[in-house]
Amino acid sequence: MSAVIASPGIAAWREPLFADVAGDIGVSFEFFPPKTEKMEQTLWESVKTLEPLQPRFVSVTYGAGGSTRERTHNTVARIVRETSLHAAAHLTCVEADRDEVDAIVRGYWEAGIRHIVALRGDAPEPGQPFEAHPGGYRNAAELVAGLKKVAPFEISVAAYPEVHPDSPTQAADLDNLKRKIDAGADRAITQFFFSPDCFFRFRDAAAAAGIHAELVPGILPVSNVAQTRRFAASCGATIPPWMDRLFEGLDNLPSARQLVAATVAAELCGQLYAGGVRQFHFYTLNRAELAYAICHLLGLRPREEPNEHRRTA
Repeated sequence: MSAVIASPGIAAWREPLFADVAGDIGVSFEFFPPKTEKMEQTLWESVKTLEPLQPRFVSVTYGAGGSTRERTHNTVARIVRETSLHAAAHLTCVEADRDEVDAIVRGYWEAGIRHIVALRGDAPEPGQPFEAHPGGYRNAAELVAGLKKVAPFEISVAAYPEVHPDSPTQAADLDNLKRKIDAGADRAITQFFFSPDCFFRFRDAAAAAGIHAELVPGILPVSNVAQTRRFAASCGATIPPWMDRLFEGLDNLPSARQLVAATVAAELCGQLYAGGVRQFHFYTLNRAELAYAICHLLGLRPREEPNEHRRTA
């Protein structure tokens, strides 16, 4: 009987990407406050779907110029009230003086929120340069320091693997991140990216700059390519040409687009996991399916909370 000859290169083929995952990850999920009753229903279905994964926290974004201030507060307060989840509220420096911001923060503390995602924020008018309020916090580092004076919040801040659009150099961007950490931030969550090397290079550069806080990669599963291009243009993220090609011809095939999106994001997470990453932050866009599927591939399974530990309305 003749020997079986493997196809050329087959011996070098790696093990399946998710063969050795152990479910030893921590995750967090980001939502935005809904504008309509239907959007609220979609958001709440997503929250309830993801809750059994017991994320470290979930966060709710804050619109430019405080445009979603009340909706953000209401959404975070409801999560705290009606679920077992730890909720974090986003907060920016835009168009508010320090007294206004401090009052909002005290309201969060009184509502049981103990975690703030502190951001400088963008100008209310897209494309316009950021200008600090004359009596406000000038940047995220000042905001972090101000929050710590109000109450002992847990604080997350933003980081930019491909450099913030307003930063002249990576060194300047890292200096800004270090100021935020030194002011009292507990961790930095990165803007989304699509190459594992992008995160690993950033992680090395941050360590070389003396930044030793937790750096959590922000993962955006791409369900809408045009929307992702807009996001990327505003935050300095790069969409690689190969990724553009993968989504060609899928505009009118949402199910196929969803499968491709899950494959791309899952492979990125698998490569990050192989490189030692154990914490992930998912930008859900208020949809649960893609984030849930990726967590499942990484070995994370639902863990039901005992009934007596659940909050009720």
